[in-house]
Amino acid sequence: MREGEASNTARRVAVQRAAHQLFDVPLVFEDPLALRILGEAEEATLRSAAPAESRTPFALAFRAAVVARGRFCEDLIRAAVARGLRQVVLLGAGLDTLAYRDVLPADVGIFEVDHPATQAWKRQMLASAAIAVPSSVSFVPIDFDTTSLADGLRAGGLDLSRPTFFSWLGVVYYLAPETVLGTLRYLGTLASGGELAFDYFEPAQHYSEEERPGFSSLRQQVGAGGEPWKSYFEPAALAATLRSAGFGKTEDLDSSAMAARYFAGRDDGLEPTGPIHLVSGRIGAA
Repeated sequence: MREGEASNTARRVAVQRAAHQLFDVPLVFEDPLALRILGEAEEATLRSAAPAESRTPFALAFRAAVVARGRFCEDLIRAAVARGLRQVVLLGAGLDTLAYRDVLPADVGIFEVDHPATQAWKRQMLASAAIAVPSSVSFVPIDFDTTSLADGLRAGGLDLSRPTFFSWLGVVYYLAPETVLGTLRYLGTLASGGELAFDYFEPAQHYSEEERPGFSSLRQQVGAGGEPWKSYFEPAALAATLRSAGFGKTEDLDSSAMAARYFAGRDDGLEPTGPIHLVSGRIGAA
């Protein structure tokens, strides 16, 4: 992303969540604030779009991947809270609305971590949409050029001695591989029983001939916006890294597994494709 500017990809993902609420039945991921947080102008643009624009193969696959990862992560968060976790960290929160939908008990602290410019933009969007910020929310602006994740979390009030759920969606592919691996190793040292959910891409050569044009176009768009994709991982190697980092219980869903779990029986073409993966891991669990 460009210096001093909010993340364009955060907006792009938020638009996909909102489009899902408008165009897809039944919903895979229900977010009643997805349209509202975007503002009236963006909502009007979405509503006025030609129906065919939302039904192209790439539009369907992209939207499906966004809502699948949202559903995957929120299901895991609910389960973690049910077993006692009371801290949730959203790394790269963007316009995520989890904290504002009364999804979690009031005693669960939600820490939204993001670049200062993106976080300032989100707070403006929340205010403009008259979406109240509950007392359970802590905004943690971190510029990773000057502040480590550990220092930023401590400064933001997170109790690192307590098990915590970390959501890290739509971020990994914008980071250098060594940054991703270093973050995984750090998170694996935190309190046992904590949990992590994130997504990643397999190497580009794993795309099929049919998938390459759409993903190449998206890669070019995000790169032109100052947020190029930087990392890709082989599933087996990443699983080994998670184990060595201290994650004892892990799950890795490829796009086929996502389709089977969340999109079975649909006839509208909404289904993720391509070498995108969703991963969960629990710290210290056998």
